[in-house]
Amino acid sequence: MTSEPANTFRGLPLTAAQDSEIRHYIHTRVRSGLPWDTLELEAMLSDMLDPPETDQEDQRTLSDSMTLERAALVLDGGKDLDRADPHPES
Repeated sequence: MTSEPANTFRGLPLTAAQDSEIRHYIHTRVRSGLPWDTLELEAMLSDMLDPPETDQEDQRTLSDSMTLERAALVLDGGKDLDRADPHPES
């Protein structure tokens, strides 16, 4: 089945993964005997349809973040242990 508004939750323009996540949430709540049409579901849908903007910092890769951390450490006068000489001179 393709993910089209005609066959997604409430006809919303969701991706297949988003639609699956919503249906799983509902299924889990129903099996637990809990109401499924909750503020939590509303918040999930709101985030899916209008995701929060990400900062440039949030878009960095792990490698970029590690490089920046090393640079900050060295600039602060610390020693970059990942790049330190494994046989320091006595």
